[in-house]
Amino acid sequence: MTSTRPTATPSGTPAASSGEFRGLTGLRAVAAVWVVLFHFHFTPLPGVAEVVGALGPLITSGALGVDLFFVLSGFVIAHTYLDRLGPALRVRATARFLWARAVRLWPVYLLVLHVFGAWLIVRATMATDGAIAFQPVQPVLDVGQYLQQLVLVQLWDDAYFDGASWVGSTWSTSAEWLAYLLFPAAALVLHRMRTLPVVVLACGSLLLMLPMTWAYLATGSPYFPWSWLVRILCGFGAGALAYLVVRRLRWTSAARQVASAAAVVLPVVIVVGLLLGELAGPGRGGAVILLFPVLVAALAVADRGPAMLLSTRALGYGGRLSYGLYLVHIPLFEVYWFALERSHWLAPQTVQAHVVGVAVLLSSAGVAALTYHLVEEPSRTRLRALAPAVERLPLRVAIALRILRARPVALPDVAASSDGALATAAARFAAKRQAHARVAGWSDESSSKPRHAASALRPATLAAALVDAQHRRAAHRREMDLWADYERAEYIRAGYLHAGF
Repeated sequence: MTSTRPTATPSGTPAASSGEFRGLTGLRAVAAVWVVLFHFHFTPLPGVAEVVGALGPLITSGALGVDLFFVLSGFVIAHTYLDRLGPALRVRATARFLWARAVRLWPVYLLVLHVFGAWLIVRATMATDGAIAFQPVQPVLDVGQYLQQLVLVQLWDDAYFDGASWVGSTWSTSAEWLAYLLFPAAALVLHRMRTLPVVVLACGSLLLMLPMTWAYLATGSPYFPWSWLVRILCGFGAGALAYLVVRRLRWTSAARQVASAAAVVLPVVIVVGLLLGELAGPGRGGAVILLFPVLVAALAVADRGPAMLLSTRALGYGGRLSYGLYLVHIPLFEVYWFALERSHWLAPQTVQAHVVGVAVLLSSAGVAALTYHLVEEPSRTRLRALAPAVERLPLRVAIALRILRARPVALPDVAASSDGALATAAARFAAKRQAHARVAGWSDESSSKPRHAASALRPATLAAALVDAQHRRAAHRREMDLWADYERAEYIRAGYLHAGF
């Protein structure tokens, strides 16, 4: 999990400019593997049944990995964007946030959706009993459903997620997209809650987890009408409040030791809770979901123990692959399960069925790596370059719809300076920027501080060079040449500022 705000790594050293929570990135890998093993345990093989019989709820409760993802997302999204979106609802900042989230979700999702959608169409032509997917409720293949799947809203009008998504696991992707759309408004509230006492914030985070905790204690199941909405809103909100707790506390060396100890104890408590809860009744151990915000907060600041293990290069890489793994594993399993049904060579009692099953399970990580390197990262890099155009899009749409009226930019007169041509060109350049700023007065550039100023995440080298260029005088250059230099400097500065978006 990464952000653009400076933070500290689990080793206690200042983080890189990416502000990565290395422990939480590794935790994403653990959550993804937990979900994958949960889905694989439905494979009708004797060997799988024996493993599940030995590990019990440690496998069969793997659906909790989705809730852990929701808490993680709320924590890191709040860390990354709360200070940008919280002070006021600004169109450009909101557009930038939603675009960043869209380019994170859509590229791999669209690939998996269309490849697996083609598989479902093939299955539909072969099926005689109407079963086209290994889901309790069969997905509907029509144009309307396709359009809903395409824009990730397929879940929003269903009380249950069963059958809502063509790729079964992507119900949570649809739910998370809803949380992203709501976050700019939620950030206004969270930003004003940031000064509340730590105890209030911590209790609020735990209270948000109580509905799902009670569902597990009462029925042993997280499924009830609109439970998916409760899971995403409560989990995401609990993670955001957990971030506010971490933000408020002073993490001294002693406090980091306490967090590290909690990061050791909590996984043990979760495992024991899952096992003992099963003795109380099927699924009752799922009540350990209450501890997820505490675990995420502890790992965010711990500097030893499990935090160091989760911060290793291997688990960090697994965390980056986790989204692709979550998307591709169900299509791979579906093809394998279909082969188990249709092929005598893969009869459940045969050795080859088990060997192929293990190969499919392991290959899901390989396919996720391919999608990460060939689709996810290249697409995200290219699409992020479009961010400036996306930021201006709401204004252009508003003008096109006549909600706003475009006004001509009137450049004020600038008299020739006694300091020479360069100073005159500089004055005209500044006047041009000010005039454009007045026309786009609704933009989120509310600070008088220049955008190229040095900050904790931007070295002073470029800023100093640009300021020197504005004060440097030339003895014999024409004003048009100087103006071209300033236009070029503006272009370079804009490219530099957006390079880390």
